Amino acid sequence: MKTKYVKTATGMYINYFLLGMVNIILASNMSSLTKQWNTDPTGISYVIAAIGFGKLLTYGISGVLSDKIGRKPLIVASAGLMAVFLIGIPLSPSYELAFVFALLAGVANSAMDAGTYPALTELFPTAPSSANVLVKAFMSLGAALLPLLITVLADHSLFYGYAFYLPAAVYVLNILCLSAVSLPKKQKQPISTGQQGSPAFLSEPDMKKEGAALIIIGFTSTALFTVSQIWLPSFAQKAAGLAESASVQLLSYYSIGALVSVLLLALLLNRWVKPVMITLLYPIITLCTLAVMLTVHVPVVLDITAFFLGFSTAGVFQITITLMTELFWNRKGTVTGIVATASSIASILLPIATGLIAKAGGIAHIFMFDFGIAVIGTASAAFLYYRYNKLTARSKLS
Repeated sequence: MKTKYVKTATGMYINYFLLGMVNIILASNMSSLTKQWNTDPTGISYVIAAIGFGKLLTYGISGVLSDKIGRKPLIVASAGLMAVFLIGIPLSPSYELAFVFALLAGVANSAMDAGTYPALTELFPTAPSSANVLVKAFMSLGAALLPLLITVLADHSLFYGYAFYLPAAVYVLNILCLSAVSLPKKQKQPISTGQQGSPAFLSEPDMKKEGAALIIIGFTSTALFTVSQIWLPSFAQKAAGLAESASVQLLSYYSIGALVSVLLLALLLNRWVKPVMITLLYPIITLCTLAVMLTVHVPVVLDITAFFLGFSTAGVFQITITLMTELFWNRKGTVTGIVATASSIASILLPIATGLIAKAGGIAHIFMFDFGIAVIGTASAAFLYYRYNKLTARSKLS
């Protein structure tokens, strides 16, 4: 791989390292923001939801633009918009203006995804899955670092806004770096010859079959980790009687499992394990883990299941996008936008749906619902595995 492309990839990973911070920065500064905007935690949650709406509204157009004008303009523009969001939030005098900045962050996120995921598959044609899965690893690292930064600021009685300004400054510096590097030109090979390391398909992939399966997996993969991140502590308190502090620790085990998973995937994918196999194996692990969670309410067992939930839900979305761009290589940006839209819908609908379930039937019913989602994801993955093998003439598990 040429050095200039390694620099390009590094810049894109830095964008996602910072995005890991952005994803939790509003919730992590909730007390300061509620005072600033004269609102309550529910109001902050609506601002957070606005990021999701911004993504949902623009994923489609971002994907098309990625194919029309190229990956680099979207990647650079997304970093700039994120910097505007991070600078704007601490300076926002009103709740309404903050809502606008949050929508802008959602637009930036969609542009970043639509530009970066296809670009990584083109930068690393022999290991696109590993390259895309590393995105999740960098996001996890960013999310782990932000609370430490906030703690340092609080300990020294410094303005909370510095936690926003520092990543904004890094985004600006990264724009300068990304502007100076180049991406490989988009190749236009016929599908019969194979595309950038992809297998030569025996027939053209069908969007109504394997494409639809991948869209469903994009939805279910996001739904599964969204439910776990929101409701794991509450489930532990209700089912096993854990104290609040102990139940929150489950999220730490969840995060550790996710980080271990993406690092393993980065090493194993395409060398010993095929991406399509992970889309089937991981939902099966999630199904088994949820079954144990719902039947065994011992604290140590919940710790273990939290780890495996994190392990089995991490990286699936990135692999789904990789497979989608492999199968429909001549529309990488467009199909990335489609899968990301399904993911964004899940991130908006699941908090609402599970909140209603919690009011109507209790926390346990939420994870029964989650089990059903895992069943749908597993069935879609099994169909995808069958279709993929048929397209590539694979007859054995890979």
